[in-house]
Amino acid sequence: MTVVPPAARRAPLPRLLALARPLRARLLVAVLAGAATTAAGIALLGVSGFLIARAAEHPSVTALTIAVVAVRALGVSRGVLRYVERLTSHDVAFRVLGDVRVRVYRTLARLAPAGLRELRSGDLLTRLVSDVDTVQDVFVRGVVPPAAAALAGGAAVGACAFLLAPAAGALAAGLLVAGVLVPLCSVLVARRAAHRAAAARGRLTTRVVDALSGAPDLIAFGARDRAIASLTAADRELTRQTRRNAFALALGAGLGTAVTGLTVWAVLLLGVAAVEDGDLGRVPSAVLVLTALAAFEAVAPLPAAAARLAETGSSARRIMGVLDAPDPVREPSRPLPPPEPPVTVRLRGVRVRYGPDDPWALDGVDLDLEPGRRVALVGPSGAGKSTVAALLLRFLDAQGGHVTLNGRDLAAYATDDVRRVIGGCPQHPHVFDSTLRENLRLARPGASDGELDAAAGAARLLPWIRSLPQGWDTPVGVHGARLSGGERQRLALARALLADPALLVLDEPTAHLDPAARAALTADLLRVTRGRTTLLITHDLTGLDAVDEIAVLDRGRIVQRGTHRDLVRRDGLYRRMWARSDAEGQSSPPPSS
Repeated sequence: MTVVPPAARRAPLPRLLALARPLRARLLVAVLAGAATTAAGIALLGVSGFLIARAAEHPSVTALTIAVVAVRALGVSRGVLRYVERLTSHDVAFRVLGDVRVRVYRTLARLAPAGLRELRSGDLLTRLVSDVDTVQDVFVRGVVPPAAAALAGGAAVGACAFLLAPAAGALAAGLLVAGVLVPLCSVLVARRAAHRAAAARGRLTTRVVDALSGAPDLIAFGARDRAIASLTAADRELTRQTRRNAFALALGAGLGTAVTGLTVWAVLLLGVAAVEDGDLGRVPSAVLVLTALAAFEAVAPLPAAAARLAETGSSARRIMGVLDAPDPVREPSRPLPPPEPPVTVRLRGVRVRYGPDDPWALDGVDLDLEPGRRVALVGPSGAGKSTVAALLLRFLDAQGGHVTLNGRDLAAYATDDVRRVIGGCPQHPHVFDSTLRENLRLARPGASDGELDAAAGAARLLPWIRSLPQGWDTPVGVHGARLSGGERQRLALARALLADPALLVLDEPTAHLDPAARAALTADLLRVTRGRTTLLITHDLTGLDAVDEIAVLDRGRIVQRGTHRDLVRRDGLYRRMWARSDAEGQSSPPPSS
C-alpha cells in the first residue's frame, strides 16, 4: 500500500505558500507597499475633495497650501509605492516559481521512466510550463491584494468613523460584501470551470504534441482529418471552459460595481442628513463621500483575483500530483559503498508488477549475470524482458524475491552508484537536438576526442562520421531526425560503450530496423561485447549461437535455459520462435560446429 506523506495531505495552495517562508520579509514589504499604495489613492481622492470643496468657499491661498502639497505628494508616492509593490511581489512569485520548477524537474528525473507510465508527454509539458506559470497568481493576486485591502480598507473606515460613525458602518458593511461575499460568489462560479479548463488545456497540449510528432504518419495513412477534428474538439472544450471563467470575472466585476454604488449612495444620504442636522460640515461631507468611493479601490481587484485563484488551485493540484507521485525506487538511508567491478548480479524469485491490481510482470524470475559472461533474455512481446532491464538499472524495485549485486542487496546501494556499474542501451534511446559529439559525450562529458573515436569505431560508426562534411560537429536534428534508424542505434551503442559499465544491458538494440540492418548491428554487438559481462534483451534470435546462455521468458517466468544449440533441439517456446523467425528469414543459421 502506498504511504501518503503528511505534506501531501495538505491543500495545494497552502503548500505553495509554505514555499515562500524564506521570503516572508519580501512578501511583507509587498503587502505594506500595496496597502500604502491603496491608502495613498484613497487619501488622494479624499484630499482632492477637500481641496475642491474648500476652494469653493473662496478662502485665502494660504489655507489651501497644505492640501495642494499633499495632493502632489500623494500622487508621486502612489506611483513609487506601486512600483515597489509590483517589484517585490513578482520577485517573490518568480523565486517560488523557480523553486517549483526545480522540484518538478527533480521529481521527474526520479520518477522516469517507470513512474511516468500514467502521464503523457503533452500533459507533463502543460504541468511544467502553463500550470507552473499560473501559480504565480497565488502571491501576486492571492496574498498581496487581500492583505493590502484589509489594511487600507480598515484605515479608510477609521478615517470615515472620525467624520461620521454611521457612514463608517455603512462603508465597512459595503467593503465586507465587496471584498468577501462577491469574491466568494466568483469562486463558486469559477471553481468547476477552472478545474475543467486546466484539464482541457492538458488534453489540448497532449493532442497538439501527438499530432506534430506523428504528422508524417497521419498524412501517410489518411488520418490527418481525424487528428484535426480531435484538436478542434479539444480546443472547443478549452474555449467553453475559458468562457465560463470569463463569466465568473464579469459577474464579480458587475456585483462589485453594484455594491460600490449602493454603499456610496448610503454614505451620501447619511452625510446629507448629518449636514442638515448640523452634525457635519459641507466640506467634511464631500471628503466623506469621496473617501468612501475611493475605499472600494482596495477591494475592486478581489473578485477577479478570487476567480483566478480558482484556476490557480487546479493548476497547483496538478503540479502536486507530480510532486506527490510515489517513487518507483527507494533510496537507502545509509547506502553501501559503491560497488567495484567486476560485478556479479543474481536474481532469485523476483516478482514485479506496476500496480496493486496489475498482473505480475515478473513472477519468480531467477537469473545469474557473472563476470565475462553474455546472457541473452528472449521471449515474446509483453513477456517482461524490459522489466528486467528496468529492475537492474534501478528504475523500479522488486516487490518479491531478491536482487543482489556482488552478494549484497541491490536496493542497499545508491541508485547513481548502481548505474555507474550497470548501464547500457535502452529500447528507445533518446537523441538530443545537438551534434554527434555532444550526443556521444552525454555518456562521459570529459571524454577526449580519442576516446570518442574509439567508442564510435567499436560501434562501426567512425568511418561514416569522418565522411560527413562537418564530422563530429554534424547536427542530428530533433530526436535524431537526420539519422537513419541504424545510425541512431549505433550512436546509442557507442554511447553505452563510452560509459563502459561493468554490466552492459542492451534492451532490444535492433528494434525497428530492417532484417539486413538487424543482422549487421547484432554481429557488431556480439563482436564488441566479447569478454564483457552483457545482458542482451531481444526478441530477435539472430546470432544468439554466440552467447553463453539463453534464458527464455514467457508471461513473467523463465521457461527455458540453455545454449542456442540445446534449445533448438528441445521442444519448447524457443524452438517455436526459432522456426517462426527462420521461416520469415530473420534468423541466422545454426552454428556449423
